[in-house]
Amino acid sequence: MEPASIAAPPPAPTTRHDRRAWAILVVCLWGFLFSTFYRVSVTVILPELSRDLSLSVNQLSDASAAFFYAFAVSQIPLGLVLDRWGSRRVMTVLAACGVAGSIIFAMAGSLATLTLGRVFMGLGMSCNMIGTMVLVGAWFPANRFATITGILVGVGMTGQLLAATPLVLLSQALGWRGAFGLMAAINAVQGMFLWLVVRDAPPGVEPPAAAKGNPLKGWGGLLKRPFYWVISFATFFRYGCINALQGLWAGPYLIYGLGLSAVEAGNALLFIPVGYMLGLPFWGRVSDSVLASRKWVVMPSLWGSAVLTLTLGVMQGAPLWLIDLLFFGLGFATAPGQIMYPHIKELLPDHLTARGLTGINLYTMLGAAGVMQLAGLLVEGEPAAMHGVAGYWPVWVFMALGLGVSGAAYLFIPDSKLIAKKK
Repeated sequence: MEPASIAAPPPAPTTRHDRRAWAILVVCLWGFLFSTFYRVSVTVILPELSRDLSLSVNQLSDASAAFFYAFAVSQIPLGLVLDRWGSRRVMTVLAACGVAGSIIFAMAGSLATLTLGRVFMGLGMSCNMIGTMVLVGAWFPANRFATITGILVGVGMTGQLLAATPLVLLSQALGWRGAFGLMAAINAVQGMFLWLVVRDAPPGVEPPAAAKGNPLKGWGGLLKRPFYWVISFATFFRYGCINALQGLWAGPYLIYGLGLSAVEAGNALLFIPVGYMLGLPFWGRVSDSVLASRKWVVMPSLWGSAVLTLTLGVMQGAPLWLIDLLFFGLGFATAPGQIMYPHIKELLPDHLTARGLTGINLYTMLGAAGVMQLAGLLVEGEPAAMHGVAGYWPVWVFMALGLGVSGAAYLFIPDSKLIAKKK
């Protein structure tokens, strides 16, 4: 459910309140950076985790997926909680959960403790995006909303960049436990600034009243529409596959499968978010102006991602530049998945828009957990024993099939009604 406060008409801040508005945004962006960092922070330290805790790749996939299950489940009550208590209180409390999760993770001595740490991380990061959107709606004029939320996504990609080579270097200097202990300390500072800086609304402006309607109202009308399920299925695999690769499988694949060093693997991983960041404005422009279509941008991207995923299976002996280019292509091909959000929005009547967006966002996060865990069932044994690319083929085939079927299903749903009127 989307909080009522997002839909409320936002007041434009006066010059007097501009500094506070931008300070709030900076603190919130800092928190969202942590969210995307924690999502994919396991992959480059996976060899150390496996060695120190004697865990198989299947067990590590379960632990890593716990972050996304906790994140996804928390979306259901989050809207009501934000409406009643406000972003400042909710985000500060959840930041403390994120700090606790990072500490538990750093101290883990078993699979259960490692998983518990990931659960607390997922819960702690669950409000950083939607809570920021609520605050942007309250502190900034409506004509800045799209621009600022675009900045939010860009900063999020920075978090993924930090979870690549910088995390490798930090882990080499402090150990993976020390690295996550340091992240917990920095996260705690961010949570303190959340409480000190953030206010739910400008002085003299009353925050929107809490929603009192039935939160389940309208869901029946949404669930009866076939295109909702197709888009949900597509976003499940679109985000799930790239997250499973970046958040778990790429590390052992690059280090043990292709024989790269930890730093070389971290550098290769940097190319996924770089490709994604460059792909977002490019594919958005193609969708809005060049093709004037949502469907015919998203559908080829799903098939392209499937082909590139299979290409991972034939990279044995490839030069480093070609591996980097492939990872860039995977990020670039995944970026059109963001267009699924305007697609569902433009296919639905206004009264179902919020539920549609929230509904496919739920499947996005479930995909991040589900694909990672399902892929983990296809491979047995220790990551260090998986030399060469052959052992990874079941994972790549599974991902490619999910992406390919998603693209085929996309053929049978309508294009955006709004974009069609502009042709």
